[in-house]
Amino acid sequence: MSITFSLNGRPCRFHDDPMTPLIDVLRDRSFLTGAKAVCREGFCGACTIHIDGAPQMACLKPVALVDGREVTTIEGLGNGREPLHPLQAAFLKADVVQCGMCFPGMVMSLSAFVRDRPEADRNAIKSAMTGNICRCTGYELIIDAVVDHLSQTGISTQECADG
Repeated sequence: MSITFSLNGRPCRFHDDPMTPLIDVLRDRSFLTGAKAVCREGFCGACTIHIDGAPQMACLKPVALVDGREVTTIEGLGNGREPLHPLQAAFLKADVVQCGMCFPGMVMSLSAFVRDRPEADRNAIKSAMTGNICRCTGYELIIDAVVDHLSQTGISTQECADG
């Protein structure tokens, strides 16, 4: 069986077991190691990628289910003009990155969230992070980075304006 999909804007063809987890195709066959294979049970969110723009956990997704679809990893998140997506830059500015395990999945989840909810407040951002576990930061730096990112886009929310 041949599975064809777009990977970070480029055509990708896979000719092996269609039940191979997408995380293995990304990391072992495509050498895109941003998505992390941590729990392999969909619990931690470290493997989060976008499929047709929606956050999905690559460890739970057999490659057959992305046939004909658009897959984006953290390596393909930017617009091609800038080296980093603006949310990645906000994470770096806020010194969010510590061990680096959750960072790619967190960025992938939150980038889709802020794209769809640019008016989000701190509570909404916190809820959006539910599927991503971070063992280092305590989440407040991450929320601060997202709030900063939203304020840089010119959209202010009541909670952002209040501090």
